[in-house]
Amino acid sequence: MTGKSTPATTLLDANGITYRLHGYAHSRATRSYGAEAVEQLGVSAARILKTLVALVDESPVTAVLPVCRELDPKALARARHGRRAVLAEVSTAQRRTGYLRGAVSPLAHRIPMPIVLDSAATEFDTVYVSAGRRGLEIELAPTALREVTGASTAPISC
Repeated sequence: MTGKSTPATTLLDANGITYRLHGYAHSRATRSYGAEAVEQLGVSAARILKTLVALVDESPVTAVLPVCRELDPKALARARHGRRAVLAEVSTAQRRTGYLRGAVSPLAHRIPMPIVLDSAATEFDTVYVSAGRRGLEIELAPTALREVTGASTAPISC
C-alpha cells in the first residue's frame, strides 16, 4: 500500500482484506475514466471494473462490471427481482456513495445499497476497482470484493 487512505481502503483494512493499490496520473481532460485506467495501468479492460448506481423499480442499487462492457438494464432488473432498471443521475450516485464521478468505488458507500457484481468479473484471480479517488485503483480478488460488500453475482452486462 502507498499510504493513500480512502474510505474504501479503510474498509478493506478493517476487514483484513488483502489488496494492492495502483496509482496513475489522472488527466482532468479525460472523458473516459475506465479507458484512462486501462491505458495507464496496462491491464486488460475486462479486469478493470466500473461502478454504476442504478434504480431498480425506483430502489437504488450498485452495479459493478468490466469497463469494456455495457450494463444490461433488463438483466440488472432480473438480478434484483425487479421489472425495470435505469441509471441514476450523477448527483444521486454522488450523494449515495460519497464519491465523485470517475472515482465511484463499490466499497464504503455513504448510504449502503445492494451491490450486484457482474459474473464476468469472477473469471479473474484479481480485478481492479476505484479506491475512491481518480487515479487510484484497488486490486483485489473478486471473492474478497463480494465478501466485504455482500454483493450478489449475476450476468448483468453485454
